[in-house]
Amino acid sequence: MTTYPFTFDPSRPFMQQAADWIADVFYEILPEAGFEVRDEQIYMAFQLERAYTEKKTIFAEAGVGTGKTLVYLLYAIAYARYTRKPAIIACADESLIEQLVKPEGDIAKLARHLELTIDARMGKSQDQYICLNKLDDARTGLEEGELYREIYEGLPEFVHFPDTMQSFLPYGNRKDYPQLSDRQWDKMGWDVFQDCLVCSQRHRCGQTISRDYYRRATDLIICSHDFYMEHIWTFESRKREGQLPLLPEHSSVVFDEGHLLETAAQNALTYQLKHSLYESIIVRLLEGEIRESLAVTIEESIMQSDKVFLLLEQMSQPVPGSKRRKFDVNDRLLREIGRFGDLLATIEEELVFEGGLFTIDDYQLKIVEEHLDMMQRALALFRQPDKLISWVREDGDELTLVIMPKGVKEIMRERVFAKQMPVVFSSATLSVQGSFDYMAEILGIDDYLSFSVASPYDYAEQMKSALYLVEEPDDKMKHVMGFLQASGGKALILFPSQEELERFKMDAAQAASFEQFRFLYEGEAEISHLISLFQNDEDSVLCAVTLWEGLDIPGPSLSHVIIWSLPFPPNDPLFESRRADAQDALAEVDMPYMLLRLRQGIGRLIRSREDKGSVSIMGAELKQERIKEQVSKILP
Repeated sequence: MTTYPFTFDPSRPFMQQAADWIADVFYEILPEAGFEVRDEQIYMAFQLERAYTEKKTIFAEAGVGTGKTLVYLLYAIAYARYTRKPAIIACADESLIEQLVKPEGDIAKLARHLELTIDARMGKSQDQYICLNKLDDARTGLEEGELYREIYEGLPEFVHFPDTMQSFLPYGNRKDYPQLSDRQWDKMGWDVFQDCLVCSQRHRCGQTISRDYYRRATDLIICSHDFYMEHIWTFESRKREGQLPLLPEHSSVVFDEGHLLETAAQNALTYQLKHSLYESIIVRLLEGEIRESLAVTIEESIMQSDKVFLLLEQMSQPVPGSKRRKFDVNDRLLREIGRFGDLLATIEEELVFEGGLFTIDDYQLKIVEEHLDMMQRALALFRQPDKLISWVREDGDELTLVIMPKGVKEIMRERVFAKQMPVVFSSATLSVQGSFDYMAEILGIDDYLSFSVASPYDYAEQMKSALYLVEEPDDKMKHVMGFLQASGGKALILFPSQEELERFKMDAAQAASFEQFRFLYEGEAEISHLISLFQNDEDSVLCAVTLWEGLDIPGPSLSHVIIWSLPFPPNDPLFESRRADAQDALAEVDMPYMLLRLRQGIGRLIRSREDKGSVSIMGAELKQERIKEQVSKILP
């Protein structure tokens, strides 16, 4: 939409008029519709006016119940219509996207009560769509082939029968298959090793079609942090390939649950290399009538790639409880990687000459050149091993080399925060002990606005909380059973890791006393489907790893939040590297992360003035007085 929701006076600054209209919305229009006037909400509105007027980054820390989502939506929509470019609302994960756009969500509320037609479209991550090639493999396989054949037969007709003069519609979204477990979805969902550029089915792909749909949004595009970061990192390479960027040019960005953005940025800047993928791409050059010198170099590079991965297999050690293998970067590995990089550079030089001879299909040449460029950027990180994080992962009978830079703040500073554009970080937990310096430092933000407003809820009256020093798994299970019996189910159990959830699931299945409750486990079905089941089955118990943020279930269905163990950061390569670089790893790395996440988890309980309930926090680390003191400070 390009019409403003108020009468526009060209003689006055637009943002001043937008702020006046938003004030009217909160003081008059929404109260007339039954909404309460919230001082915290109005304060936040005045703060965002400055960020949009000055086109600055702002940390908007607002507690649960302040109505912060309505505030940033109104500014984003108004500014999008003024600039004729959509705003991006980037959520922490796919479940938060669904909550924002659901029929009873905040966008629908604004549209209904303000009599606005809001053009909001979802831009979901690539792994949220069916890959037709993987589905072909799954439906012809022995394991659950019937399931995947039914899915295939249920796809739109244009997928099965390509023809001219057909109309296309988005399809193949993960949410369309709520009953599938994550394991089942992974067998047909897109993954990073799919070569979409040369896929013969790409023009019928649900991901391609949905991309065309959301790019035409005029007000809002709602995506995940991961997807926005993927857009940032691939922007230049997609332009070189002649492709459109993942997201269109936009007017502003809101990072909902913005304290999680750094993890998404780090993931997006991660390179994953496979010997088999390199070989499958580079041998395409041999199909043309290329010069013998190039053909020989290609063969040498394939052998060198195999040699590097064989060396990684020999020198890496398995990490217990994961598919990860760790290794130390030594001189021998650097020599072999350097040799491989030199061969890639020679191939790139030869391709410049071949391109002038037109002996290679131009489209295939572009694909190979882009892949070589990506590999060279990844391998170049080994030139400074002290700024590198790397490991290998077991994928079936093959290894994947995973490479990432230690820090992303320089790239974030250049590609996101240096632009003259309003950027809003919204969350109830952005500061650490009252300061935003931790977030600004890890993200590379030099100049920012900030404010904090507390929740209007009376936590001391509405919430009971207790700490439990429990170390043994059996003791934890006994405590959990006591908690559930006291609340009659109605509980959310939060786990710091998937491994801990799986262990609990296995132990609960073997304990007869747990049969009296219905347990819903993250991973057994699509996440928003599980949330709906939990909300509608009042006595059920939801067990999750990713719902520390964003879950919004007011009422008795969620009356008890149980923290299985304190959410310290995982022992993955990224955090291992940060700990190694810190003078006091507990104070500088582990505690800030844990306290932010714990505050978020506790915030799942009280979602309205009428809510009451309990928070029970277990943890072996509570025996350390330093940790117990900090945890106690964030409790009511």
